[in-house]
Amino acid sequence: MKITSQLKTNNMKKSILVFTSVTLLSGMVFLGCESSSEKVDTAEQAVTDANNELEQANQEYLADIENYRTETSSKIEANNQSIADFNLRIAKEKKEVKEDYKKKIAELESKNSDMKKKMDEYKADGKEKWEAFKTEFSHDMDELGAAFKDLTVKNVK
Repeated sequence: MKITSQLKTNNMKKSILVFTSVTLLSGMVFLGCESSSEKVDTAEQAVTDANNELEQANQEYLADIENYRTETSSKIEANNQSIADFNLRIAKEKKEVKEDYKKKIAELESKNSDMKKKMDEYKADGKEKWEAFKTEFSHDMDELGAAFKDLTVKNVK
C-alpha cells in the first residue's frame, strides 16, 4: 500500500507539474501575440514610413537635378564669356589665322549651345536615367572645357 500511495503521489506531482507548465506556456503565447488591430497599426506605420522615405528620396533627386542644372548653367555661361573674350583677343590677328580661329570658335559655340539645349530639355525620368544622363553630360562638358582650353593655349603661343 505504501508503494501505491507513493506512485499516486509521484503521478500527482507530475500531473501538477505538466499542468503548470502548459498553463505558463499558454499564457506566454497569449501575451506574445499581437491583436489584429495592433498588426494593422504596425503595417500602417510601416507604409507611412516607406512613403516618407520615398518622398525624401524623390526630393533629394529633384534637388540634385536642380543643383546640377545651376552648376552646368554657370559652366556654359563661362564658356560664352570665354568665346567673347577670345573674339576680342583675335581681332588683331592676321586674316588667315583669324578665319581659322573663327571656325573653331563657331564649332565650340555650337557645341556649347547644344549642351545648354540638352540640359534645358532634360525631363526628370527616374534616378537611374538621371545618373546615366548626368555621367554622359559631365563627360561631354569636360570635353568641351578641354577644347576651350586647347584653343586658348594655342592662341597664347
